[in-house]
Amino acid sequence: MCGIAGYVSVTPSSDPESVLKRMTDAIAHRGPDDSGYYHDAHAHLGHRRLSIIDLAAGHQPMANETGSHWIVYNGEIFNHLEVRPQLEQAGHRYRTHCDTETILHAYEEFGPASIDLFRGMFAYAIWDREKRRLFCVRDRLGIKPFYYFWNGRVFIFGSEVKALLAHPAVSAELEDQVLPEYLAFGYVGEERTLFRGIRKLMPGHFATLDLSHPEPSLEIRQYWDSPPAVPSNASETELIRETRRRLEETVRMRLMSDVPLGLFLSGGVDSSAIAALTRRLTDGPVKTFSVGYAEEQFSELSYAAQVASAIGTDHHEIRVGIDDFFDELPKLIYHEDEPIAWPSSVSLFFVSRLASAQVKVVLTGEGSDEIFGGYERYRWNLINTRAAKAYGVLPVFLRAGLSNRLQASSLLSASLRRKLRHSFLGRQATVESLFLDNFYCAFSREEQNSLLGSKPEAVYGSYLRYWQAREGNSPLARMLYADQKTYLVELLMKQDQMSMACSIESRVPLLDHKLVEFSTTIPDSLKIRGGVQKYILKRAVEDLLPREIVYRKKMGFPTPIRQWLLDRRAEPLYRALRDSHGFIASVVDRTALESLINRHLSRHEDATDRLWRLLNLQVWGDLFLTGRRERWESGILSTSLEAVPTPI
Repeated sequence: MCGIAGYVSVTPSSDPESVLKRMTDAIAHRGPDDSGYYHDAHAHLGHRRLSIIDLAAGHQPMANETGSHWIVYNGEIFNHLEVRPQLEQAGHRYRTHCDTETILHAYEEFGPASIDLFRGMFAYAIWDREKRRLFCVRDRLGIKPFYYFWNGRVFIFGSEVKALLAHPAVSAELEDQVLPEYLAFGYVGEERTLFRGIRKLMPGHFATLDLSHPEPSLEIRQYWDSPPAVPSNASETELIRETRRRLEETVRMRLMSDVPLGLFLSGGVDSSAIAALTRRLTDGPVKTFSVGYAEEQFSELSYAAQVASAIGTDHHEIRVGIDDFFDELPKLIYHEDEPIAWPSSVSLFFVSRLASAQVKVVLTGEGSDEIFGGYERYRWNLINTRAAKAYGVLPVFLRAGLSNRLQASSLLSASLRRKLRHSFLGRQATVESLFLDNFYCAFSREEQNSLLGSKPEAVYGSYLRYWQAREGNSPLARMLYADQKTYLVELLMKQDQMSMACSIESRVPLLDHKLVEFSTTIPDSLKIRGGVQKYILKRAVEDLLPREIVYRKKMGFPTPIRQWLLDRRAEPLYRALRDSHGFIASVVDRTALESLINRHLSRHEDATDRLWRLLNLQVWGDLFLTGRRERWESGILSTSLEAVPTPI
């Protein structure tokens, strides 16, 4: 696990050594063990290393035998020892035991097709000095990040945006066209980022920069996609058995390490199953780490402790309070390079920091929900969609009248009326209304119009592109696929940046691409059965864990953010939002913002998600765009801003 950065210029650049050093220094936390550089007339490659495999010989940038190819690489190829004999038989000579060298030799032998050989998580760039060609790759699911900038004269890349911003050709400017999508979803689900000109190499894609012709060219291609869902004819028993076999295989592969390894344990079925399998597959003690809160209703620490006791791990935990949380938030927004979509990112940082004192590698349970159907929203959308189809038979005037009566009825509680507004009775029978507005979007299109002062365009474009690409599949298969391409990519970025902020590597066994491909053959009825989500996964691990852990209700890494935003100690957060000199004062209508804050503080409306996104946008803008980074150095609750009265 490392950090990579570099650039390739059409014409020789000035002072490349200092430029590349600034880029790699910006991501030094990703690789505190070693650093390295390569320069020639066009290419400048930099690397920061966190030593995991072959600690002594894995220095990068690494060259092939002749020095014609150079690589910088972040990640792990878990099957590299299986691939190596084939390359040695073809005549390639190894000097190390690193997976880095296997990638390099495989590219020499097979070119872009070499990617098909690998199982793992990776982002790398290979420079062919003789052909003047740069080949860049991101793994199939997007576990490892890869950002780039290309203006026709220089191609700049890195593991984090801040590495690109250290290059003089890149300036930090807002990409305002994606702001509506950020306000709706909390993230941008396409290749563009909130930084103008900086893009993500999307999962399952590679990029080839060719300088060998008079007109340099950048070509981006997709090399992998999750296959369309085709349910298997195998029996339930056979599919459960195969699921278990594949789980054991993918966990075993990810135990490869020359340094101490542990696990993040939430007490949910995903991380608990991985911990139980790890305990069976390894000798000696297994270390587990958990995070929680003083507010017990939001803490899963008791469940994690129950699992740790049941399977016998060396367990460690940490509790996070409101002061810890908000005083670390600016630093973590800086590490994530963008506003933090979910408060759980902050919790993830704290448990990563806890683990980093004892291990350098952790396994996590990320990804199970998006392949086995774990989110409640999937089940409720299926219920709503079926009900909406039947309800649509009624004449329009009857439906409109019933909806109005239900919303105005004094016989119904406010809570019930709110729930009805989120059902087929209160929404249109479209994926945008029933699913996206219901479960993803914080700001409605009408609210965005008021807040931004203009009608937002293409708010749902990223998600709908993938939804429509699987038109022939079932609704559940379409939801899973679209989430894998959007929502999951953001979750994985969070996982990577928060763990790397603490200089530890996180691995996600449930996102082995072979397991993901297999999941598309599992019938919907074995993913969601009645009220049981991830039915087949739970059946596959029933013998490993206490039944009450396997079948308990999913909490989803909750955070007491709603309570904290109504706490008197949160007053500095509202001063930060109202600050007339802050970044969001330049992009949102302050009257609309003030109205939103007042409705929330008076408890007439729960605007927690919306205020969270605006607060993150405010801090992010100051950290990266306005040049006022120093104002957040002591955190948010400790930051001194001009006092603004608040009705808390």
